[in-house]
Amino acid sequence: MRSDQLDKLPNSVEGRDALAHLHPYTNARAHEELGPMIIEEGGGVHVWDNSGNKYIEAMSGLWSTALGFSEQRLIDVATAQLQKLPFYHTFSHKGHGPAAELAHTLVGMAPGPMSKVFFTNSGSEAIDTAIKLIWYRSNALGKPDKKKIITRNRAYHGVTTAGACLTGLPANHASFDLLVPTVRLTCPHHWREMQPGESEEEFATRLAQELEDTIMAEGADTIAAFFAEPVQGAGGVVVPPATYWAKMQAVLNKHDILLVADEVICGFGRTGNMFGCETYDIKPDMMTLSKQLTSSYLPGSALLMNDRVYEPIADESHRIGVLGHGFTGGGHPVVSAVANETIRIIQEDNLVEHARKIGAHMISGLKQYEQHPLVAEVRGVGLIAAMELVTNKETKMALNKPGEKPGQLGLMASKQAAANGFITRPIMDAMAFCPPLVISRSEVDDLVERVGKTLDATLAELGPDVVA
Repeated sequence: MRSDQLDKLPNSVEGRDALAHLHPYTNARAHEELGPMIIEEGGGVHVWDNSGNKYIEAMSGLWSTALGFSEQRLIDVATAQLQKLPFYHTFSHKGHGPAAELAHTLVGMAPGPMSKVFFTNSGSEAIDTAIKLIWYRSNALGKPDKKKIITRNRAYHGVTTAGACLTGLPANHASFDLLVPTVRLTCPHHWREMQPGESEEEFATRLAQELEDTIMAEGADTIAAFFAEPVQGAGGVVVPPATYWAKMQAVLNKHDILLVADEVICGFGRTGNMFGCETYDIKPDMMTLSKQLTSSYLPGSALLMNDRVYEPIADESHRIGVLGHGFTGGGHPVVSAVANETIRIIQEDNLVEHARKIGAHMISGLKQYEQHPLVAEVRGVGLIAAMELVTNKETKMALNKPGEKPGQLGLMASKQAAANGFITRPIMDAMAFCPPLVISRSEVDDLVERVGKTLDATLAELGPDVVA
């Protein structure tokens, strides 16, 4: 779209209709109430729309702009690489310096003994590649029936044909065909899914038993892998309960099932460690990376794997004579150069430690609102959090009008958030927070104050008779 077209969109029915079809996951028509919002400029943790309104970007765009919206070093590195080698591929035993450096860096910094990196262009492509290679591996091992994937309700693993099958959000499945054989488990959200009086550890024990029972029912010889985010992001910032990951991994190891950690949101400092796997002592066989890998200045992603995964794939490829998979833009030299510089900045500026400290300050600030009539729970780890909104804390209900779809309260709060100068994301009836890693303490305080004003404005909009 040209700039003159963008200027006309907010007041144009045609423009609103066009943009309605661009909203992923959610009710596009409902989201017209929030926009369209045309972002023209960014700087630090702020963005400006085409009417000159300034917002704290409390979602880092899409969980991803780790370094904010004006990191000159990334611009300079991209420009220099464009001038030197604007493109080359990694097919047919070819490569280039930036991709080789990035692969070496990722293998060296990964939690656990990763061996190889396969470059892709998005988190969804990394997930699809993982599925294909896991199936390839099963065939190589003479186990053609070992193809099922275990995932969880409210998981998010992308929107490509295979990734969407693993995603556990109904809006991503409606009217689409699901082609990957997938088995779903309970979302590990203690507040929402616990039984009366059930502690976090008891809840984790129950979910581990659910995994055991599922494997026995399906047959371990039919299940290839368990795909999971350390913290479920787009499903509502679901922080796993105490002992959950230790118990789940014990079951997977018992039955020789691969563990794929989807670090697309959690990776590169978001949870207060370089990777979410470090935060929860997860020992994955494969990891998918994207988003903060390049601070989303350019699209890029990667799939890491250990030798347990790689060696049967290599043996099968030698037997066949080729590995028939890859992407033209995978390991792109400009993307790789930006990723290398992003990692250097994160390390040099101690942004992982900063995220841990400033994230604790943000979560503490948000928790002060748990006494607010609309707030049932504040959850988070590192610099990622969510605030669950309800109108009845006892029943855990949001808006309970006849025929009302879930998510309307979250949408109402997001509209008020924009009016109060920050951008959040309604995930059903939760407000999500995932600001750039570079956010300062004073900017966090500003954000938290705006959240309070948003809650009060939402309460006033609801009226006195709605909240129990």
